[in-house]
Amino acid sequence: MPSIAPFSSAAALLCATLLGACAPLPPTAPTPAGESADVLAPNRNLVAQGIPPVPRRLVDEVARYTDFRGHRFVDWHPLRSEMLVSTRKAGGDTIQIFRIAAPPGEPEQLTDFSEPVRTASYEPTRGDYIVFERSTGGDEAAQLYRLDLATQQTTLLTPPNQRHNMQEWLHRSGRLLYLSLPLDRTAPGGSRNEISQTLSLIDPLKPEAQRRLAELPGGGWGVSSVAWDDSQIALTRYLSAAESEVWLLDLASGARRQVLPAAGQPSARHFASVWKRDGSGLFFLSDRAGEFRELMFFRVGDGSQQRVTRSIPSDIDAVSLDATGRLLAVGANVEGRRELRFFDADTFDPLPTPQLPEGSVVTLQFHPRLPALASTLDGSRTPATVAVVDPANGAVQRWTTPYAPAGARMASFAEQKIVRWPSFDGREISGLLAMPPARFTGKRPVLVDIHGGPEGQATVGFLGRHNYFLEELGVAVLRPNVRGSSGFGKTFLALDNGMKREDSVKDIGALLDWIARQPNLDASRVMVSGGSYGGYMSLAVATNYADRIAGAIDVVGISSFVTFLQNTESYRRDLRRVEYGDERDPAMRGFMLRIAPLTNAARITKPLFVVQGKNDPRVPYTESEQMVAKARASGSRVWYLRGENEGHGFARKENADFQFFATVMFMREALLR
Repeated sequence: MPSIAPFSSAAALLCATLLGACAPLPPTAPTPAGESADVLAPNRNLVAQGIPPVPRRLVDEVARYTDFRGHRFVDWHPLRSEMLVSTRKAGGDTIQIFRIAAPPGEPEQLTDFSEPVRTASYEPTRGDYIVFERSTGGDEAAQLYRLDLATQQTTLLTPPNQRHNMQEWLHRSGRLLYLSLPLDRTAPGGSRNEISQTLSLIDPLKPEAQRRLAELPGGGWGVSSVAWDDSQIALTRYLSAAESEVWLLDLASGARRQVLPAAGQPSARHFASVWKRDGSGLFFLSDRAGEFRELMFFRVGDGSQQRVTRSIPSDIDAVSLDATGRLLAVGANVEGRRELRFFDADTFDPLPTPQLPEGSVVTLQFHPRLPALASTLDGSRTPATVAVVDPANGAVQRWTTPYAPAGARMASFAEQKIVRWPSFDGREISGLLAMPPARFTGKRPVLVDIHGGPEGQATVGFLGRHNYFLEELGVAVLRPNVRGSSGFGKTFLALDNGMKREDSVKDIGALLDWIARQPNLDASRVMVSGGSYGGYMSLAVATNYADRIAGAIDVVGISSFVTFLQNTESYRRDLRRVEYGDERDPAMRGFMLRIAPLTNAARITKPLFVVQGKNDPRVPYTESEQMVAKARASGSRVWYLRGENEGHGFARKENADFQFFATVMFMREALLR
C-alpha cells in the first residue's frame, strides 16, 4: 500500500487559517510483503488512511454486486435507424460510447479511453463522424474531439486551457455550437472575480475556421435549441434554482434579446426547449403559473404564451418533438418516477400514450427523420436499458440487454416505496424506502442515503451496489427528499435557502423520530450517508444527532460553506451563493461558520468515513482534508479515501469498487455490530 502524500501547500494554508494549526494527515503504513494473496491493496491512485486491509474473501463475496452494466441512450444517427449509447465494456474501467446498428445487435465500441466519455453526438447531415467530450482525472475541464467513424481517428477541436461544452448543431450545415469557460488554474492568483462564457460556432472538419458569436456574462448559459431554418437560437440563462431566463440570439448578427420572463412578468424558472417546425414559436418549461414546471409555448410574433401541460400536477423535465413536428413527447416527474406523456404539438391536446416497461424514463428523444422515440428506462430490478417506441402503434422494442453478474438475483431486488413523515414545523417530508428480503427478521438497521444538489431528488431507479446492503446485510435503504429537493414544487425548493439551511437537517432529525416509531426498523442502528451536498448533510447530522446514529459517510461533501465558496471554481461561485448565501456578508458569514460541520467537529462521536476526489472542481478536496484533520484532532475515528485521478465522485470502476469494499467494512463495523 503506498504511503499517503502530505497536504499540498494550499491545503496546509487553509488548515492553518481555519484551525489555528494542523499537522499533515499521517500516512498509512505500507502493506507488508506476503499479504497480497489475502488482502486487496488500494491501487496507486488511491490514498487510504485508517482503513483496515480489505480481505480478498470480501472482494469475492460482493463480486456479483459490482459489475452491473446498463446502457443509456446518447444520440440518433441522422439518417439511419442507428444510435449511440453509453456503457462500460466487460472488464472495462470507465463509461464509453458505443454504436448500435440495429436491435438487438451487440454494441460496437467507438471510444476507448482511460477517462470516461458520456457525451457524444452524430454530425447531423450525414453522420460520418461524431463529436464527443472528454475531461481528465475528474477535473470537468471538458475538451471536444472529432471521431471519424471510417478511419477511427480522433482530432482535438478545442484549446485545452478552458472548459468547453458541446451545445447544439445547426440543422443544415453540420456546424456545432459550443460554450467555453475560463478556468481558475489559468487566472493570476488562482481565482477570477468576473466570469463570462464564450459562444462559438465550429465546423469540426475545419476547426481552425471557427467563429466567435457572443460573450455571455456569468456562468449559467446554455444553448437549448436551434431554429429549424438556422436563423436564431434559444438560450437559457440559469441564475438560481428558482430563477432562469430565455434569450434569443440572431446567428447572423449576434444580437440577443431576452424574451422570458416578458417585461412586467415576475421572475421564475424558464427553460427553453424545442422550436416549432414552422418557426412560429418555441416550447419552454416554466413554473411561473404555479408550483410545478409546465410545458408552455412562446409565440415569437406577438410574445403570447400558452400552457400545454397545465393538467399535470408534476414537474415536466424532458421534451422531444417528432420528425413530423406534430407530436410532443414529455417526461413528467411523478413523485420521483418520470412517466411518458404524448401531446399534439399543434392543438396541445393530450394524446394516448404507450405503456412502457417498468421503470422511470430517464431520456426521451425522437429520431430526426424516422417515426421512433428512444428512451432510457431505469427500474428497481434491472440496470438501465434502451427501448424504442413506435408512436404510430405504441409498440415498444428493447435495443439493449443489461448485464448482471452470475448469481445476482435481480428479480427479487426490492421495490422502492414512498414513505412520509412530519417534520419539526408540521411540513410533510417524503422519501423512498427499500426493505430487505423477508428472510431478515426483526427490526432492520437503516442506511439513510441523502442526495446532493441540494436541488436534486431521490428518484426511482436501479440501486446498483446498494442492493448488496439489502440482499446480503439485511439493511434497509431510505433515501429522503428533504426540503430544498426538486420535484415537489417551487415553494418546497426554496425552503432551505440562506439562513434556512439547518431546517433541512432538522428534516433528518424528524426522520430519525419516524424510524423510531416503525415496528420493522431499528432506530438504534442508523447510518447516514451522502454525496456532495448530501455529504454536507451527512456531516451535519453527525454533528447535530451524534447520539442517534451509528456512523456517517461523507462523499465529496462540504465541511464549511465559507471555505467551499472561497475555493470552488469561479464559474460556479455566484450561482452557489444564491443558494447558500454570500459569505462576504458578515451576518451570513457568521451563520455559515456557526453551522459548519468543521466548526462543530468536536460533536462527532461516532465513526466517520470520508471519500474525496483530488481533482474535484466543485467541492475542492481541501473541504474533506480539513474535516478529517479537525475530526481526528477532536478524537473521532475517521477513515479517509482519496482518489488522485478522480473528481466529484469516483468514475473509475477500479476505484469505485475499492470504495465499496471499504464502505461494506465500515458498515459492518459501525452499524451491524
